Amino acid sequence: MKKNLTISAVCLINNQGEILLVRKRGTTKFMQPGGKPEFGESPLQTVIREIHEELGIEFSPEELKFNGEWIGPAANEDETSIHASLFTAHFNGTLEPLAELEELLWIAPVEAMKREDLAPLLREYVLPELIARSQP
Repeated sequence: MKKNLTISAVCLINNQGEILLVRKRGTTKFMQPGGKPEFGESPLQTVIREIHEELGIEFSPEELKFNGEWIGPAANEDETSIHASLFTAHFNGTLEPLAELEELLWIAPVEAMKREDLAPLLREYVLPELIARSQP
């Protein structure tokens, strides 16, 4: 039987137009920072808490722009689909992986599309949207 997960994720973009990808410990796919809500949390509250736990960044609600929702296959869990609330924020600075994160990667969206180790949400929705928005 298929499981459904609700998550909130953020598209962090730096001054060079690169997106931050993260890989959780014990997994092979890169994805955006974010995670599952705690009881009673809104998608915005979830993403603010998760960014703080995973990257040590404190965003105010005004700094995050809601970017829509996506439903599709989960990256690291078979027979699971995700319902993602997506946000975008700007960050320029040095980050260290915290909590369950093992690896961080700043990469241009066009370069990221060449990788084989991306979560479906990134490959099918987030990166194509970013690339389309960056075209003149």
